[in-house]
Amino acid sequence: MDDSPSVAVVGAGLAGLVAARHLASAGADVTVFERRESVGGRVRTRHRDGFTLDRGFQVLFTAYPAVRRELDLNALDLHAFSPGAVIARPGERSTLSDPLRDPFSLTETLFNREVTTTDKLRTLALRQHVGSQTEAEIFDSPDAPIDDYLRDWGFSERYIDSFVAPFYGGITLDRSLDTSKRVFEYTFKAMSEGRVALPAEGMGAVPAQLAARARDAGATIRLNEAVAAVTPEDGVTVESEARTTDHDAVVVATDPRTARRLTGVASIPTTARSAVTLYCATETPLDSGKKIHLNAAGPRPNVVAPLSTVAPSYAPDDRHLLAATFLAGDGTAPLDTSDDDLLAATRDALDSWFPERQFGRLERVHTDRIEFAQFAQPPGIHDDLPDARDPSGPVYLAGDYTAWSSIQGAMRSGREAAAAVLDDR
Repeated sequence: MDDSPSVAVVGAGLAGLVAARHLASAGADVTVFERRESVGGRVRTRHRDGFTLDRGFQVLFTAYPAVRRELDLNALDLHAFSPGAVIARPGERSTLSDPLRDPFSLTETLFNREVTTTDKLRTLALRQHVGSQTEAEIFDSPDAPIDDYLRDWGFSERYIDSFVAPFYGGITLDRSLDTSKRVFEYTFKAMSEGRVALPAEGMGAVPAQLAARARDAGATIRLNEAVAAVTPEDGVTVESEARTTDHDAVVVATDPRTARRLTGVASIPTTARSAVTLYCATETPLDSGKKIHLNAAGPRPNVVAPLSTVAPSYAPDDRHLLAATFLAGDGTAPLDTSDDDLLAATRDALDSWFPERQFGRLERVHTDRIEFAQFAQPPGIHDDLPDARDPSGPVYLAGDYTAWSSIQGAMRSGREAAAAVLDDR
């Protein structure tokens, strides 16, 4: 490799920050250009009136290999959800969990009427099946919609509709379960092998730590500096709003639509999955512990998460923070749904799930309307995603759209893009 090659990284999301750190650690002169006033891309956090508000409902899967490799998890002060979920419908709540990791829920899980004994046994068999495979093996396997995959396994309609549809609707933003079964398999594996957690300071603590590590390695991060063009010609010219600079290589680590515009790579997926997250506060916590609540009766809202029960730092001492997620793409809560309508739907759901309580004083704290929360992942899409080297010239791609839509995909792609730059020098 040449001495101290100059490398620009466009975008300070998870992929760009990981790429910047590895490039700088290898001796490159790295400059990161970020159009926003803070790092993180789609993973950001606000702190308002004592509440911690992530950009939409997001969680960290601690079993992801890239998460373990790139982050100091102890420094994030993680607070974990309890395994499994509460299946909620009008007048009834039941717990479904993993008794191997949550023994206190064993009795409730065994007597859960939403799920047959056969479903429970098949779930254990599925856990063994995915646990024996690597990420590469899962994403190289034949594909199908999640719905068809589970039916082939013999799961009951009630199990699929009451548990999997809302639970994986929350993960894939697709309650219809038309998403690739590869995503189901790998996230199921991750949840079986690790925790689903929140950093005490919010999900924004993840990119903040990555940025600190990139700076410690020698990278420069320029905020509030959008890149208008990337031109490969005897190196690469980067045109930002403030300057034009020349580099030996550029890693484009922006959102998918911007990456396609800057690089011309047509295989970058740009079909979006959208979501609306309503943050609301109550005076007393839900009495179902640290589990996500799944709406078995319908998608308004799809799930409700008791954030401050899991991570007390998410709310002031006298309040409790909930996140209600609506899947905007299914037509039941378009992005322009009013705050009043979202709050009413959430209150109605909670009133029906907890008839012994009243939620008339439920208070809206904030609403996130996210048009591009994920790229859509129908069966087979991962076979046609772009490679880090697909752009012309010394221009490289880093983003979950080179792997799969997840924190794992984003972080892994950053490391792979950095390796490609260094290998090509």
